[in-house]
Amino acid sequence: MTDQELRAAAMDVLDRCRARGLKIATAESCTGGLVAAWLTEIPGSSDVVDRGFVTYSNDAKRTMLEVTSEILEKHGAVSRATVEAMARGALAQSGADLAVAITGVAGPGGGSIDKPVGLVHFAAATRAGRLMHREQRYGDIGRSEVRRLSVLQALDLLAELAKGGAGRALPDGSAA
Repeated sequence: MTDQELRAAAMDVLDRCRARGLKIATAESCTGGLVAAWLTEIPGSSDVVDRGFVTYSNDAKRTMLEVTSEILEKHGAVSRATVEAMARGALAQSGADLAVAITGVAGPGGGSIDKPVGLVHFAAATRAGRLMHREQRYGDIGRSEVRRLSVLQALDLLAELAKGGAGRALPDGSAA
């Protein structure tokens, strides 16, 4: 995957959101703000990007995104439950219409049998309550490559949400 592919994916998300009057928030752990960075690399992105949360620690997930201690203790930081709570928290703490969240084990260390290096959970949510989850197991392909592939997956989820679907009416009259 090249920088051109990431830039094209970010531009696609921005164009889709701009056409529908949608704002985006990101909640990132293992990517450390790279999704927000790729979106804001594009001139004029300020009309779509509301804010980004880098919540690398569990404490940051709790205080910035209101992920409960119970979720973190029961499921761990790298889990479907946590990433879905992160996406909902990003919406609750922002003025965004759409949010994407990422948590995972980028490596090279930190993996386990249950949560190996390369395991990444994604969630994307709308204010209308639509919630999508993806789990990727990239394997031990190197920290940078796990993070880059994760950015692309997050942008793909945002693009899918920006297409619309069942949910509340958005500023352009379609549904989220």
